Amino acid sequence: MSHDQFGRVITAMVTPLAEDGSVDYGVAEQLVDHLVSQETDGIVVCGTTGESPSLSWEEEYELFQVVQKAVTPGVKVIAGTGSNSTTEAIAATQKAAKLGLDGTLQVVPYYNKPPQEGLYQHFRVIAQACPDQPMMLYNIPGRTGRSLSLETITSLAEIDNIVAIKEASGDFDQICQLRRQSSLAIYSGDDYLTLPLVAVGGTGVVSVASHLVGSQLQKMIRDFEAGKTAAARETHLKLYPLFKALFASTNPIPIKAALKLQGWKVGSPRLPLCELSPDLQKNLEIVLKDLYLI
Repeated sequence: MSHDQFGRVITAMVTPLAEDGSVDYGVAEQLVDHLVSQETDGIVVCGTTGESPSLSWEEEYELFQVVQKAVTPGVKVIAGTGSNSTTEAIAATQKAAKLGLDGTLQVVPYYNKPPQEGLYQHFRVIAQACPDQPMMLYNIPGRTGRSLSLETITSLAEIDNIVAIKEASGDFDQICQLRRQSSLAIYSGDDYLTLPLVAVGGTGVVSVASHLVGSQLQKMIRDFEAGKTAAARETHLKLYPLFKALFASTNPIPIKAALKLQGWKVGSPRLPLCELSPDLQKNLEIVLKDLYLI
């Protein structure tokens, strides 16, 4: 399996909701078309940005199929089938695998706060239950209360179908150590760290901002890899205010607000998430206008 089998820029897609709070699968199809036009290499369905904690398994499974049918050939579909219940994660992953998707995203179990041995065993048994399904680990301790240690990640990387990690820990020291010790594909889970991560050998980003600037993120990575470091830095610094504005409140609150400002009918986040505050909304509008995105 290649180091970048999922691509460079992967979009963590929002889940559009209708006015009555139900999933709007029609808008989801339209959004997939838009993301493909923005040069996304892959789409994570039902991750954090897709409000997976607030979706039912039935809604998630339907979304997997809708996105799979809507993407163009070559665009990867990665299903968020992780859970804090190992049994549930296995069942969801096995069901998604039958659809022939390109991989799954497996979040660190939340709330349980397992020790490192428990984390290792959790991901090991999921991988072994679906040996033909490529897996991306998802380390986001700010959400889960636990962080995968370097030793646990490198041990998991020895399992054939664990091929990538989405690193949203903000621990750049661990990322550098991981790059030294493992061939695992490393994706930034934070848009603002994409260029620094690529600079130390990371693969790319699982992005929120790519809903709006996917083509620019692709260009930034291509420029860096072509030795055009000044151009890559210029793009990074230009987009930096957007990266920060999209995480000024709990994701996906700001990106849904941004998409609505562009005219997308993605709806409000489901409770317990809520609308963006007026002050942050105003700042977001300024940033989007400065970048000619609205």
